[in-house]
Amino acid sequence: MSNRIYLSPPHLSGQEGAMLQEAIDTNWIASVGPHLNAFEEDFRQYVGSTHALALSSGTAGIHLGLQLLGVKQGDEVMTSTLTFIGTVNPIFYLGATPIFIDSETTSWNMHPDLLEDALRERAKANRLPAAVVVVHLYGQCANMKAISDVCQQYGVPLLEDAAEALGATYEERSAGTLSKIGIYSFNGNKIITTSGGGMMVSDDEELIALARKLSTQAREPVAHYEHTMIGYNYRMSNLLAGVGRAQLAVLETRIAQRTAIFHFYEAHLSDLNGLSFMPIADWGRANHWLTVVRIDPVESGTNREAVRLALESHNIESRPVWKPMHLQPVLQGYPTYGGAFAESVFEDGLCLPSGTAMTQADLLRIVTIIRECFHKG
Repeated sequence: MSNRIYLSPPHLSGQEGAMLQEAIDTNWIASVGPHLNAFEEDFRQYVGSTHALALSSGTAGIHLGLQLLGVKQGDEVMTSTLTFIGTVNPIFYLGATPIFIDSETTSWNMHPDLLEDALRERAKANRLPAAVVVVHLYGQCANMKAISDVCQQYGVPLLEDAAEALGATYEERSAGTLSKIGIYSFNGNKIITTSGGGMMVSDDEELIALARKLSTQAREPVAHYEHTMIGYNYRMSNLLAGVGRAQLAVLETRIAQRTAIFHFYEAHLSDLNGLSFMPIADWGRANHWLTVVRIDPVESGTNREAVRLALESHNIESRPVWKPMHLQPVLQGYPTYGGAFAESVFEDGLCLPSGTAMTQADLLRIVTIIRECFHKG
């Protein structure tokens, strides 16, 4: 059996070991230290934000961000249905209720018109949501002007889940900097990783200061341990921040490599009947975190699952598109606006291996297996 090809494994720069060793040699291994400060500074400069806060995960960032926007028990929060459940779980942490919005076809992100329908309906019932969480899916931005405009019209704060979109842009502005709060993930499968971790950015200094306090158990600035509010243990360690600095230094290279992988697949698979690629919107740069295709079973003579299993039989990992949140067993019954498009993408969508350490031979192996599936069909 050939070596396994994973969907999106970590790809180290070669400098992570030196950064870790420096943290160990100087004994800065906990949730304070020079790497942590430098990582936040380097990151905020890269995305073009005024302030940044390194956290233990993207999910922790969404949790803190929603709390800072005022979400509380009994509130409603609107978000994309086509996403990973890490977007939604923090809504429940705060005792709020999710409302799911379907995607548009241009970028597969939140549909601005459906969002407007939902806000209009909620406004008539005098029950506007406490916040909207927009997701930048698979490495490209949502239609942020349209979404921001409708949120401003109804006075609802907006938070960006940019976990999959670091390095992507919307009209030359970085994903995550187009709203009050932006959240990123450094999970092991992301375009850069700290093994686990996340980042919050905002231009609001007071908001980040409060988030920093809450992320360190909400300790008051006195000699003894004093607490006037409930906090969390959400801070990133200096060790992981060192890894993050080494990874951030090669982010542009990783984006170029993922883009090249996308174009390789495009060049070698676009002629197949019934196979189409996730469209790339023209309003900004995609980071091409994952290359995603749809496989029409009627036109192709095969289907998403047959292709996935064929790749798996050759020790190659691929994965269905995110199962929509409104179809998840734990989330069924919550209000949903639209849903048919997200359901159709889940039914026939497949994420192809996109790791930047793949060789040309790996990519040829993948496309050969996919083409065989279509020819058999």
